[in-house]
Amino acid sequence: MLTRRHIRIKVMQSAYSFSHRENSKFEDEMKFFEASVSQSYDLYVSLLGLIKSLMDFNVDQLKTYKELGSEEVKFKHLKHLSQNKVLLMIQKHPVLEKKLKSKKAIRWDLEFVFLKELLDRITTNKTFVEYQKIPDPTWEEDIKWFAKCFKNDIAASDFLYDFLEDQHLTWIDDLPLVNTFLSKTLKQLKSDQMGSLPFPEYFKSEEDVLFGRELLEKVIANDEKLQFELEGKTPNWDADRIALLDRVILKIAITELLFFPSIPSKVTLNEYLEIAKDYSTPNSNNFVNGVLDKLVKEFEQENRLNKSGRGLL
Repeated sequence: MLTRRHIRIKVMQSAYSFSHRENSKFEDEMKFFEASVSQSYDLYVSLLGLIKSLMDFNVDQLKTYKELGSEEVKFKHLKHLSQNKVLLMIQKHPVLEKKLKSKKAIRWDLEFVFLKELLDRITTNKTFVEYQKIPDPTWEEDIKWFAKCFKNDIAASDFLYDFLEDQHLTWIDDLPLVNTFLSKTLKQLKSDQMGSLPFPEYFKSEEDVLFGRELLEKVIANDEKLQFELEGKTPNWDADRIALLDRVILKIAITELLFFPSIPSKVTLNEYLEIAKDYSTPNSNNFVNGVLDKLVKEFEQENRLNKSGRGLL
């Protein structure tokens, strides 16, 4: 589920923490990195849990309307929603049920106001009104509507963003990736096939996780050497003027250039330029680009890159 760029971002966060705090220990930052990766998978389960809780809340609302003998438009909307086959699969999925019990999942059922507002938002917009006109929607029609609903109403919720930001420090960085993964997953679900809903797991032995662990370890172990590599490469910038995050990004990029021969230099440069653009100051992109370009030329002249493998020409 996680991409190499996402792993690099988590390494950057851990390395920044190490550089920012006094008496930082490598073991603590490695635990932070591993916890951050693991929590990305927890976020995926929590978002599925939100969908399940929304359906459970919808059922409760239907019961209330039924007891009151209501046949108003709102009741018909809720009833139509309750019959969406994709939502029913998620609501009744046994693996999800098990994971929600075993993990420290968010208790969405306690967020009554949010569920009510989200349900109102979903059932009153134009997309749902058009979908509700279909008397007996097919599986494909159910998927098509809910994929739009998830993107426009759930993933775009300001409350969801603010709420998750308070839960875990790194979840806001994870949210776009997990939302994208879940959106693609919804479109690939198969009717009556519970197994088509994937539940990716975090394994320390995964190749990308091992890459992140090794990258973080080399960045921290070679901190003084990496700082030396930067000396004299920023003549127009006083040391105090260079943002701490920019220094961290540069050190990680240098580590990849010198200690990871199978990763092309161009890939490394592109990755960390994008990270600097998204996470640091407005001037960081040009600054990091200038420094890395100078370093790559120097390393090539000194024959220090030692790159090997496919895609390096």
